Amino acid sequence: MGKIIGIDLGTTNSCVAVLEGGKPVVIANSEGGRTTPSIVGFGKAGDRLVGQLAKRQAVTNAVNTVYSIKRFIGRRWDDTEEERTRTPYTCIKGKDDTVNVQIRNKVHTPQEISAMVLQKLKQDAEAYLGQTVTQAVITVPAYFTDAQRQATKDAGTIAGLEVLRIVNEPTAAALSYGLDKQNIEQKILVFDLGGGTFDVSILQLGDGIFEVNATAGNNHLGGDDFDDCIVQWLVELFRTQEGSDLSTDKMALQRLREAAEKAKIELSLSQSTSINLPFISSDAKGPKHLEMDLSKAQFEQLVAHLVQATIDPVTQALKDANLTPKDIDRIILVGGSTRIPAVQEAISKYFGGVSPDRSVNPDEAVAVGAAIQAGVLGGEVKDLLLLDVTPLSLGLETLGGVFTKVIERNTTIPTSRSQMYSTAADGQTSVEIHALQGERALVKDNKSLGKFLLKGIPAAPRGVPQIEVTFEIDANGILKVAAEDKGTGKEQSIQISNTGGLSETEVERMRQEAELYADEDIKRAQLVELKNQADTLVYNCGVTLKTNAQLLGDDLKAEAETAAAALQGAMANPDITGEELGEQIESFKQLLYSLGTAVYDQARSGVAPSGAEIESEMMSELKEVKADDDSILLMSELEDVKADDSILLTEELLLVTPQSSPPAPPKSEPKLAPKPEPKPERQSKRPSNPQSNPKSEPKPKVPEPEVDDMNPFL
Repeated sequence: MGKIIGIDLGTTNSCVAVLEGGKPVVIANSEGGRTTPSIVGFGKAGDRLVGQLAKRQAVTNAVNTVYSIKRFIGRRWDDTEEERTRTPYTCIKGKDDTVNVQIRNKVHTPQEISAMVLQKLKQDAEAYLGQTVTQAVITVPAYFTDAQRQATKDAGTIAGLEVLRIVNEPTAAALSYGLDKQNIEQKILVFDLGGGTFDVSILQLGDGIFEVNATAGNNHLGGDDFDDCIVQWLVELFRTQEGSDLSTDKMALQRLREAAEKAKIELSLSQSTSINLPFISSDAKGPKHLEMDLSKAQFEQLVAHLVQATIDPVTQALKDANLTPKDIDRIILVGGSTRIPAVQEAISKYFGGVSPDRSVNPDEAVAVGAAIQAGVLGGEVKDLLLLDVTPLSLGLETLGGVFTKVIERNTTIPTSRSQMYSTAADGQTSVEIHALQGERALVKDNKSLGKFLLKGIPAAPRGVPQIEVTFEIDANGILKVAAEDKGTGKEQSIQISNTGGLSETEVERMRQEAELYADEDIKRAQLVELKNQADTLVYNCGVTLKTNAQLLGDDLKAEAETAAAALQGAMANPDITGEELGEQIESFKQLLYSLGTAVYDQARSGVAPSGAEIESEMMSELKEVKADDDSILLMSELEDVKADDSILLTEELLLVTPQSSPPAPPKSEPKLAPKPEPKPERQSKRPSNPQSNPKSEPKPKVPEPEVDDMNPFL
């Protein structure tokens, strides 16, 4: 059985982990980071960037860079008006009032964009594990609706993953915290403030059981909102100082968002920060620069309402669990936004000065918990039971537009509940079942999950037919509703999916497209490698031609220059395929081998037009001289040298250290001296002094002269 990975699919950043040897390990991405920005960028040529690479080009390509897509997944158009005003990319209305993203001429669903991020995490995990990954546990905010959960599961399917379980993020964080504390009875509160969502869960730990008592939250509150407060402050201040409105410039807004995020992080560690954005705009007078200082006190004033908004769900969760702040043993902070000092101070003050537990990494705890749950499902972790709850009540519409609850919020899942209903009018032969989620008394104030029609009911007076409606929630928190006419046995059911959700056919089509694009990504990477290789070969060719011009014929040089120009043209061709470029590279390599052969032949023949006499003389000496050490190469050794991917230049082949060197030519002479007189026949391995008799006098020790490292003949 292959490895099951745990994925924290976040609004701003995502993380992937796996269980190895019973211990969870966070997997670094291909860029070396332990978290991956949940950002997807689309280039002009159709190329796609995910993660850190997409984030780097966001300023210059703001319209085609998608971020915070989690805020739109599984939600209606009318519910996302505020979020849509913040995005530089184009949002359009999808079927059943969902939110889609248009990039140039192509429309993407939030599920597709999320799948691109998941695919990146999947590939990084496969590179780390050295094996194919097909199964995963994915986390979602505890307050995600049924539609958002189903949409997240669809995203995993599109990415080529079988989603074994959807786990609430605070619950996963509790698993991360309590893995080594299973036998300690304690009540913990998980405070999860991420980039786009906020959740609070209260859990009871003990005897290997993680039981969620209550959960509350806000799907419209997160770090993005804190950033937006700074952005709005900058826009207003710049408008006052310079009379220029930056809110209409998408590129400027993207720069402001990045600067705001950086300022927020810096203010968690210091008392003030400077925001400097040169050339942020321009008018008839010239360019304008943004230079502002933001103090920690100012920032806390800007976000005070957001900090207070995090306390209300805490109160609600404690109330639902019938607990007081004093009953909580541990407070676990999860999510990067919990690093904000004002948030930490607020939660500590609420609990009477109790400091939150800092034993878990707020950025990685959720992914680690997902990996632990994956280990439970895969059989690697024993004696651990997770009991989660449904965050919102589920019910249906009854006469008069009243919302009738079937399953109350904070009910442990999986679960199933049934209730009996009847017709509202005489002779009624069909009943519409309208499933909803929420806590309000009227239908119009709650979230519609879906509708279906139960037909074939025999005509009878109102109140006579007996219709049983069953609500069933699985371990992923996904709802199935069934209705049965007890009189006829007719039954109709629906698995509630994302509002305007994707059909199985659409999900499968998108999955195949994602696989196809993954193959295209591989081909693009291979093409880049081939272009780099071609560029290196062209450069080496130029160096060879320049350095060995005197050893090559004009025809061969012209042929090489023409071939190099052709290869450069192929590299610049945007439509060329990897196969075509590969063929040209192989052909060019053969030409380079021909150049090398010509250089060797000319050097051995001694007929080179420049300096041939000295080179020929030196080569003949090399044939006769045997080195006492490894500093001299014999010609037989030189002839065995083969160049695999590059051409060795003549100077490189002739890097030898002779025991005697020709005298340096006078300054008035040409660079190369004329051919010296023939030397007497040598009687020993090492040449002796020409004035002495080698047979009668001992061989003197001749010091090695200094030689030019690049050319011993100069």
